[in-house]
Amino acid sequence: MVPFAGYEMPVQFPAGVLKEHLHTRAAAGLFDVSHMGQIALRPKSGRVEDAALALERLVPQDILGIPKGKQRYAQFTDQNAGILDDLMVANFGDHLFLVVNAACTQHDEAHLRGRLSDACDVVALPDRALLALQGPKAVAVLARHVPEIAAMTFMEAGPRRLMGLDCFVSRSGYTGEDGFEISVPAADAERFAKTLLDDADVLPIGLGARDSLRLEAGLCLYGNDIDTTTTPVEGALEWSLQKSRRTGGARAGGYPGAEIVARQFAEGAPRRRIGLRTEGRAPVRGGAELFASEKSEEPIGTVTSGGFGPSVNAPVAMGYLPTEFAKTGALVFAEVRGQKLPMRVAAMPFTPHSYKR
Repeated sequence: MVPFAGYEMPVQFPAGVLKEHLHTRAAAGLFDVSHMGQIALRPKSGRVEDAALALERLVPQDILGIPKGKQRYAQFTDQNAGILDDLMVANFGDHLFLVVNAACTQHDEAHLRGRLSDACDVVALPDRALLALQGPKAVAVLARHVPEIAAMTFMEAGPRRLMGLDCFVSRSGYTGEDGFEISVPAADAERFAKTLLDDADVLPIGLGARDSLRLEAGLCLYGNDIDTTTTPVEGALEWSLQKSRRTGGARAGGYPGAEIVARQFAEGAPRRRIGLRTEGRAPVRGGAELFASEKSEEPIGTVTSGGFGPSVNAPVAMGYLPTEFAKTGALVFAEVRGQKLPMRVAAMPFTPHSYKR
């Protein structure tokens, strides 16, 4: 157990990080992510469209276009187009349901109240826990309790009745695997988790495997790979900005830093988040500086996340490089304990996603 974002969190369980990682890829892993913030955004008008338009003042995504029963990935931006936090936004029909990062929860709540109180009630949900069941057998495990859960598809989200509890369920996954996120009443979370863990296909998974799984999937960790010093374009998150919010779109701009994002779309960003593979077997960790050559003394970039990828049986990493160095196959060097190790810019994800489309 270690301190994490103000909580005590498990790094690993008795099986160990390697087995937890591979079990999630092969069967189903259960993650307690109750540290994440859960927030309801309720429109004062009673029209969910008004809550969506209000939230679009703070994020560059098309929130109005999220159909009822679906969710979308988004980012809060600041005036410099830096990312204040990344979040999931679901349309529950009469209100929006947000899941934000633990360390940012209080700031995000204050940000929403300070900017959107004219249109919405911002309701924190501290009485709810959050569990994630991830892996190719996750759907079969849940379907043993609620058969209709199998009909859900990728990015569906909404209220569901599970094991006699009023839950909020989404089908996505921070591991790259098919899976579900289940918001349950906190008082019932332990019983709910133990019921799932009674299934032979399910193992509890800690922070160690959570990190290696999301790294192989090429997914960002807020505070490591994206933060207020990175824009959505620099972070290679253009895919999350729909056409309606881009230049020429129906509701272009209107969020903090929109002009900077629009310019980077048009002209390119000065640097890019990229995947990296080492030429050898030594993992390169976050914080390592990147150089253009073995002889270079001035760093040109930084590794933001790195480690051994059990599924690919090789070290993997991601980081930032100037755009001219960010082409797949380009050779750079990472400084590790005084040595410069060769690394190649690589396409992400390192292991294919297997979401149910």
